[in-house]
Amino acid sequence: MIEAVVLDVGETVTRDDRYWSSWADWLGVPRHTMSALVGAVVAQGRDNAEALRLARPGIDIAAEYRAREAAGRGEHLDESDLYGDVRPALATLQGLGVRVIVAGNQTVRAGELLRGLALPADLVVTSGEWGVAKPDPGFFHRVLEVAQADPDEILYVGDHPANDVFPAKAAGLRAAHIRRGPWGCLWADSREVAAADWRIDSLTELADIVRS
Repeated sequence: MIEAVVLDVGETVTRDDRYWSSWADWLGVPRHTMSALVGAVVAQGRDNAEALRLARPGIDIAAEYRAREAAGRGEHLDESDLYGDVRPALATLQGLGVRVIVAGNQTVRAGELLRGLALPADLVVTSGEWGVAKPDPGFFHRVLEVAQADPDEILYVGDHPANDVFPAKAAGLRAAHIRRGPWGCLWADSREVAAADWRIDSLTELADIVRS
């Protein structure tokens, strides 16, 4: 029985279009170029931050992030950044009595913005707020704490095999891989996600998983 569903953020709950477009604009790189660089590092199994380093060799990402914030061009999230199935899927899960948590690798600011959207979730938290990021086991220890359920009663949902599926399973959680975004689509039919308990195309499928 699933008592808690925990969802990744980027390309699971939110679209990353704005994120990468804003970085492209800040660095003076065509948006298509940035998208292509993200796709390249994804295909190579590298961290997506490497796309920024390819666009501007030697970049200090933390310093540029601060400069963007100071210039009023920092992180932003609104309703248009949510995938269309997020609100109905999460509301249905809550209606089934499941504890719903949104927890992913995001900044402190992203956590504030996400909570400002008033999602149908019991908790919204980010790695920046926890001080530990996926795939570090410490992140999933925190998931276990806030989910308030036994490991095999917790379902973690995400698009990235190495950041979501593998470490969730290593922590004893159930895992669902979603075919969404570049990582989700690229790895959806690969052996890398065979460890997932479920493969889904939409968050609306989670209700049937919980009911089964």
